[in-house]
Amino acid sequence: MDNSKTNFFERMFKLKENKTNVKTEVLGGFTTFVTIAYALLVIPNILKLGGMNALGLKGDAAANLTIASDPVIGSAFASVCIAAAVGTLIMAFYANMPFVLAPGLGLVSFFTFNICLKLGYTWQQGLAAVSISGILFIVITLTSIREKIVYAMPQNLKYAITAGIGLFISLIGLKNGGIIVANPATLVAFGDFKNSAVILTIIGIIIIGILMARNIKGAMLIGIIITTIIGIPMGITKLSGIQVFSLPPIGQTFFAQDFKGLLSHNGGGVLGAALTIFMVVITLSLVDLFDTLGTLVGTAQTSGMLDENGEAKNLRKSLFSDAVATTIGGALGTTTLATVVESSAGIAAGARTGLSNVVVSILFALSLFFSGLIGIVPQSATAPALIIVGVLMLSAVKEIDFSDFTEALPAFFTISMMPFTYSIANGIAVGIIFYPIMKLLTGKRKDVHPIMYVLALLFILRFILMPD
Repeated sequence: MDNSKTNFFERMFKLKENKTNVKTEVLGGFTTFVTIAYALLVIPNILKLGGMNALGLKGDAAANLTIASDPVIGSAFASVCIAAAVGTLIMAFYANMPFVLAPGLGLVSFFTFNICLKLGYTWQQGLAAVSISGILFIVITLTSIREKIVYAMPQNLKYAITAGIGLFISLIGLKNGGIIVANPATLVAFGDFKNSAVILTIIGIIIIGILMARNIKGAMLIGIIITTIIGIPMGITKLSGIQVFSLPPIGQTFFAQDFKGLLSHNGGGVLGAALTIFMVVITLSLVDLFDTLGTLVGTAQTSGMLDENGEAKNLRKSLFSDAVATTIGGALGTTTLATVVESSAGIAAGARTGLSNVVVSILFALSLFFSGLIGIVPQSATAPALIIVGVLMLSAVKEIDFSDFTEALPAFFTISMMPFTYSIANGIAVGIIFYPIMKLLTGKRKDVHPIMYVLALLFILRFILMPD
């Protein structure tokens, strides 16, 4: 490579100081992108269920809409690509860290199934809440409140939140794939295993499962592609009107936040509306907080990216990058951006600086030109990826200390209430409420940080004033 280019990269990203080189960083970037690219297929499929489509259809009614057939879904795909590219570049140049910022599946699920479907906000109002949470992120990051909340939250609850989101995402995948269906007698039941779409979902689970077990890089993306191809002769994958190179509609989801509608939603009075918005924003903040910090701290520890104090390197700058990216993401028309765990794949391949993020950003931008090809991917091919992501996230449960029942019960409620109430917010709320109760009434009040009491009281107030 040209010495002038090498010197530029050295000055910009401090490659020698981080014991890496251009070739390693580029390889790490490609590895991360291949690992996270499946999300570009999955996220628009989840957002459309919350009404982010031209017809405003929600839930099962929106299931058959695709990127190719609906301009708003196409714009949502563009928003994801552009926001992820911009957010990842911010992390690259401001924090010089190899952590990719993109809409996290847990946060996308919360946006669709809680904010839009359960609480009844429009997706435009939901984006307004995302933007508010981004501004809140910036403020609390600059004032160190963000770190204080992290330190206040018990470690077992952090693990439980991750595990619960995993179980919830898996339930969504099982439902989208038709493996689990509603049943009036038993609440849920198996779907029709003679249905071609269900069969294809099962095939996809097996394919991705085998690839994951064999530690194949990009296992989920490869699995989605193979499952999509298998779906052609089964009549599930539709090839009519396919365009390999095409640019999706851009702009229909840009700057679409409805702040006025958010503030006057449901006409529940100023107090009721304000409290609901507060709980939505707090939940967005908490989920993003633990997604981001869990990835930053955990990956930094396992890869040796620590500062002289043994803390994750450039932690404050990384958190600030995440906060700014979320604010920009809301304006560009997508959900909260978080530091995605798939970044660890590139780091395992040797990435140590923001140069790898530059590579990922370029690939996100190039993905825009393949929207026509991506638009043919059926829900039966993306549902297995959700299920597998759920499996990976659920593994956090092994870190929970179940020997102490004052820790076990709040953790259990956090995990179980997410799928059982179809709400990430409810799981977090119930866990936070039970934790100080269990400690306080068993003589262990010193184990509880004062911030936890404040959060518990706020969530109790939420359930009293705004019951589901």
